[in-house]
Amino acid sequence: MTNNPTITSQLAPYAMNGSDSKGRQHKEPEHAYRGVFQRDRDRIIHSRSFRRLQYKTQVFVNNEGDQYRTRLTHTLEVVQIARTIAKALNLNESLVEAIALAHDIGHTPFGHAGEDALHEIMKDHGGFEHNQQGLRVVDILEERYPDFIGLNLTWEVREGIIKHDTTFDSPTVPKEFDPQTLPTLEAQVVDIADEIAYNTHDLDDGISSGLIKESDLNDIAIWNTAKNIVNKNTTIENKHIETYQIIRTLINLHVTELVSKSKEMIQELGINSQEKVRQQKEKIITFQHSPMHENLKELSKFLYENLYRHYKVIRMSSKAQRFMKEMFNVYLEDPKQLPHGTEEQLSNTPIHRVICDYIAGMTDRYALDEYKKLFHPWEKV
Repeated sequence: MTNNPTITSQLAPYAMNGSDSKGRQHKEPEHAYRGVFQRDRDRIIHSRSFRRLQYKTQVFVNNEGDQYRTRLTHTLEVVQIARTIAKALNLNESLVEAIALAHDIGHTPFGHAGEDALHEIMKDHGGFEHNQQGLRVVDILEERYPDFIGLNLTWEVREGIIKHDTTFDSPTVPKEFDPQTLPTLEAQVVDIADEIAYNTHDLDDGISSGLIKESDLNDIAIWNTAKNIVNKNTTIENKHIETYQIIRTLINLHVTELVSKSKEMIQELGINSQEKVRQQKEKIITFQHSPMHENLKELSKFLYENLYRHYKVIRMSSKAQRFMKEMFNVYLEDPKQLPHGTEEQLSNTPIHRVICDYIAGMTDRYALDEYKKLFHPWEKV
């Protein structure tokens, strides 16, 4: 790629420079003053699928309360953490931002419960996984340009979407993206920023909801460390303010340790190019070889047992799965109930995948409204 305005002197030699991108599936002229990854970022932000994240579940279903994080606010928090890490490591912030903005763009309504429901339904029809769906969204389902389908993003952003790998993400990577090699350091930054964000912010929402009490955290080492730092010089009387300060301190502890350990690993492994990054057998941007790794595991386990498996969250999840499956079956029995715009898809795409795409793209509230229209006799259609 040429004519890219990325300022190379600001990037480390192991960073991904826009001028070295493998390019787009469909050739386009370069922009006069926006780099290729900046354009990708903008295309993602202006897509319908990105806007829909505003009303998709993070942990709490949208109608449970408007103070909880949604998939969109979670995404923005991942961007903020990822950019901080990228800047400290002299990585390409535009690439980091683009991958972070798109990392959940393939998520269903109702969070992982919705994903599990669609995966079960689609097990004999190609399956469902939100990273693969995210790639499908940006490559096929978004329609904004006259000369090609999809958003025509760069190879590196698309790679970051499909190789997004965390505790909750284990994608199957197509040959196009060489499953045996690691992605860019920028993509690795987004992976770990996602984990930091959902561990700390889901904890914050769990406390706000009352499902988690601060006393439940007495045995969590990293929580106590952060709390002691916050209260070292002064006692905060307002519990909401204290909790906020502890959460932000948790994030700072994670990010500071990650940046320090990543710099050590980069130097120890002699990482001085993109080629060296991809040759490694294990991620470079990780807590794997840090004392923080055990703290993160402990916090993740606590959240799984006390929040994600709380009976109220399970009720929300089970209810969502039931009516998503019921909607799917209604559309499958009579595809004419699908909205206008799906006719062309049905002519060249299997019916199960068309329905899956439609339901996966729904927001929580749209899915709830659609369910009422299909099943409640007095609801207007």
